[in-house]
Amino acid sequence: MFKPLNPPITDWAGRRVWVVGASSGIGAALAQALQRAGARVAVSARRAQALHEVVGHPPAAPLDAPDPVQQALVLPLDINDVQAIEQAFNELNAAWGGVDVVLWVAGIYQPMRAQNFELESAQRMLETNLISVYKGLAVLLPALLRQRAGHLVLVSSVAGFRGLPHALVYGPTKAALINLAESLYLDLHPHGIGVTVVNPGYVETPATAINDYPMPALISADEAARRTLQGLATGRFEVHYPRRFTGVLKLARLLPDRLYFALIRRVTGV
Repeated sequence: MFKPLNPPITDWAGRRVWVVGASSGIGAALAQALQRAGARVAVSARRAQALHEVVGHPPAAPLDAPDPVQQALVLPLDINDVQAIEQAFNELNAAWGGVDVVLWVAGIYQPMRAQNFELESAQRMLETNLISVYKGLAVLLPALLRQRAGHLVLVSSVAGFRGLPHALVYGPTKAALINLAESLYLDLHPHGIGVTVVNPGYVETPATAINDYPMPALISADEAARRTLQGLATGRFEVHYPRRFTGVLKLARLLPDRLYFALIRRVTGV
């Protein structure tokens, strides 16, 4: 009853890993940490040059130059384009014959409250943070179910635990990812496929750089990557960090609504 919910991943040597959303932030830090751990790493995002820099391809190399030892693949794509996702996965599959772990890190963030609601920005966050994941699943699930192995990692956020100021759209997209990961686990675990959801607190990335309010327990992207891999090594379903911050928010989920709203107003000053 108390064994890990997922097979612990303690040895990355030779594992075929696809990091989607790897051009900056947590995704880039994860790709580099996985390379150091000996994994074969495929990286995807829209900015091809940034991806080459992440995996250490020579800056002067042509963007379409293949990696001579196939230890790193650069697969630029737009995550909102299902055909682009399928093409990238076909290239990965042709090079490696399959994938062992997919880390879906891609997402965008824009602080938003009811007082400055913008429908166009809201739709963009919904498409990028949530709908794109379903587009990825449309490509990945048939392959993972055929091979009856693999591991899906969805990077969500503590913003998905309960409603927060500045997270009018971002928070609901992350709450949906947490729910999606739970449903995926129930469906895929019997088929030998692992599922993990990662819920970071505040991480120093280009996305959080736009925040104009204090960010408690802020950590670096490298530290977030380290803690993510530590969590995967334990076989947990949920990985959250830093615990001095995320633990408080998890407890706050249990509060009655009246107490929760009062606490958030007191802490954030809204």
